[in-house]
Order: sequence, then C-alpha cells, then structure tokens
Amino acid sequence: MLTQAPRGTRDVLPTESYRWQYLEEKMRSAAALAGYREVRTPVFEHTELFARGVGDTTDIVQKEMYTFQDKGNRSLTLKPEGTAGAARCFLESSLYADALPCKMYYLDAPIFRYEAPQSGRLREHHQFGLECFGAQDATADAELILLAYRLLSDLGVKNLRVKINSIGCPECRPRYNGKLKDFLAARLDGLCEDCRNRYERNPLRALDCKKPNCQALVKDAPSMLDELCDECRTHFEQLQACLRTAQIPYEIDSRIVRGLDYYTKTVFELITVTKEGNLTVCGGGRYDHLVSQLGGPDLPAVGFGMGIERVLMLLDGEGIRIPEPPQYDVFVTYMDAYRIQAFALVEALRSQGIRADMDHCSRSLKAQFKYANKTGAPVSATIGEDEAEHGTVKIKDMRTREERTVPLEDAGQTVMMMRKEAE
Repeated sequence: MLTQAPRGTRDVLPTESYRWQYLEEKMRSAAALAGYREVRTPVFEHTELFARGVGDTTDIVQKEMYTFQDKGNRSLTLKPEGTAGAARCFLESSLYADALPCKMYYLDAPIFRYEAPQSGRLREHHQFGLECFGAQDATADAELILLAYRLLSDLGVKNLRVKINSIGCPECRPRYNGKLKDFLAARLDGLCEDCRNRYERNPLRALDCKKPNCQALVKDAPSMLDELCDECRTHFEQLQACLRTAQIPYEIDSRIVRGLDYYTKTVFELITVTKEGNLTVCGGGRYDHLVSQLGGPDLPAVGFGMGIERVLMLLDGEGIRIPEPPQYDVFVTYMDAYRIQAFALVEALRSQGIRADMDHCSRSLKAQFKYANKTGAPVSATIGEDEAEHGTVKIKDMRTREERTVPLEDAGQTVMMMRKEAE
C-alpha cells in the first residue's frame, strides 16, 4: 500500500506533464483575453462554507465531501468545488470595494469528491474555473460560454454543443416549485430515495437525477421557462441574443438545473458526443445570491468549471496529439578525463537560456550518445582530448550527423543555430 496511490487518484508522470502544461497555457491565455486574473485559494475550507453555499440538499454536501476535524476540533473540508472558496476569498479580502466586476480564475485547482472513480472523474481531480463577481448583465454569462466554447474548439474538440437554461430567481422559482411539487406528488412513490427526501425542500433537484427511473418519471414535468418573471425572461432573451451575435450554436434544455443549490437564472453546459455517449466537459451558471448568503453584499455573479483530466481524456479520444517538446536543446558528452570541462560547458549553456545536460552516471562515451538519443536531444556537444587541448567543442546534429568544431565561447550560438535547423 505504501507504493500505491489512494483509490481515485493518479500521478502525473514527467513523461506526460507537458500535456498539462500545454493545456494550462491555453487556459491562461483564454482567461487573460477576457481580463480574468488568477486567484489561488486553500485546498480546504471550513465545512460550513460548503453547507451554506453549495447547499445541504446536494449530493456533494450529503455524500461526497472529505470532511475531518482538525486538532482544534474545527470541522474542515477538502474543497469539493471551486466557487464557494472563490466567493469566500472575494469577501474576506473586501474585493467588492474595488472596481467591479471582479474577474478571477483558478487553474489546476485540486477538487475532492468521495464518489466511485470513473472515466474522466477521479476522487481528486483538477479544475479550470472562472468567476465574475458584480456583473448583472447577460453579456457576462455569454462571455463565459463563448470563452469556454472557443477554448475547446481551438484545442480541436469537435461535436461541441452548448445547452442553456434558466432556473429563475427567488421571485419566480417558488411559484414553479409549487407546480413541480404538484406534478411530482402523484409520482413520489416511484422516485428514488434521494428525490423523495428533497421533495419538500428542493424539488428542482428531481430534474437533475441521473437514475433512469426518475428521468422517465419527470420527462413530462412542467418547465421553469414557462414560469419566469419578467426580469429572468428578459435576461434569458438577452443571453440568447448575445450567443446568436457571437454565432455560437446553442440549444435550450429545460432539464438542466446543475447540481449546486446556489445557481439562479442562467445555467449552461458544454457537451460533446463521444463513442461512450454524451460527455459534459464544462458547466456553470449564475449565482446572484451566493455572496449575500455568505454574509456579504447583495452582488450578482456568474462562473463555470472545467475538468482538466476530462479535457485531456477528450483530446485523447478524438486523436488530438499535443506536441511534445524535446527535453533538452543539447546534450553534452565527454571523455571521463574532461568531466569538469563538460560540467562548466553545461552551466555556461544554461546561463544563456539553453536547455542543456550531461551524463551524471559515469557512462562510457558510447553509452552517453545512446542516452542522448533516448532523451531526444536534437544536438550533442562533445569534449574529447583534441577539444580539451584546443579549447573547442564538437557540435553534432543528431539527426543528420553533421558536425562542426567551434571555440567554446561560440558553443551556445552554434547549438541554437543547429537546433533550429533540426526542427
């Protein structure tokens, strides 16, 4: 057990970390284009934050949180989602007193949920999330949907579908909840235990149940869209107008409610069709009352979360190859008597910003070349007896076998020239 990762977690190996770095760079660039700046919040928070913010009727709070007592007898929870922590940070640092909206993103943020591990969803996974505090217009919702859509499209993801819905606000949702409860009452005995338990406090969650029997029973349930107040209806119409203007194909799905209680008005998902069926790769929405529920001012907000492991899995499934950069620009080989000269050359090259390395395992010169080939270094630099005597170095293109002997002081310039020629 000491040499086995806990169930539902996995290592990112040195041979694959470049894929994460590539994706993270694309995500950072996408966020920066829209003015979002990075925030980094703790990996655990007070449990009450999630009970109040996410909602104590959700699966996350009831079943999936990693909660523990610390030595001060405080209840802490490894964060099961990113929005509540970002909202807490927003409040604690009084960012609401600055110019609004406040746009922030988090990247490679670990998320913990105790659930059965499955493809693209681990007990510890990582998210790219954006949160926009203080923006009430539907343009902010559309901006986030467009950002996610373009990011995934630019990565090469095909068959993307945008699904949107409005789940109303505290003004119009109670009226809808009443109609939904009337509808569910005649079917209550057939619903799963979770849906029956939520019937009184949050009947909307029955529409989000993934169990086939419940899905069949709520198939003809009334739609929230028919009960929207004027403000929510206008907001939803403006969102659609923005998406049409941006030429983003979308469809309205009145069954999307998302699994978190803090959502109001807009909810959305980006879905792609895979061999295994539909895969939700990004989800989010508006949470206009979360900040006030946590004790702050009444400020609107909107955001989304995107699972990094899921995106990488999706790229693999579609055969999209992320280019692997070479580990080194040059590998320095040497005869044993000139180890110190080789070490000095490596450090001189690194000081010029050139990725360089040498053998640290006392290999023979022949074995060093074999190792250099395994690393994929496009260029080698060799110090032998003649080179050491004359203050030179032999630079070789590992692909064409072309060699040039140059003064040591010209090594860096020559390496980079041959490096470019090898590309």
